Amino acid sequence: MRIAIKCFATLARFAPPAGFVELPEGARVLDLLAALGIPENEVKLIFRNNRHTAVETVLADGDEVRLFPAVGGG
Repeated sequence: MRIAIKCFATLARFAPPAGFVELPEGARVLDLLAALGIPENEVKLIFRNNRHTAVETVLADGDEVRLFPAVGGG
């Protein structure tokens, strides 16, 4: 299945060039992170189809996933 992916801020370096990832049916957000080489502890917010979600969420063909790191400032 094909998943659209957008990685923001410090996670942008993990984004696939085409903006899509192919995953097997039944893959979870956690599997997506592994496929992209993103350590789970670097991801603070996950949105699937514009809704906040968790790493255990099962993905479906055509989903769009947006990943955000923790943001610090001062």
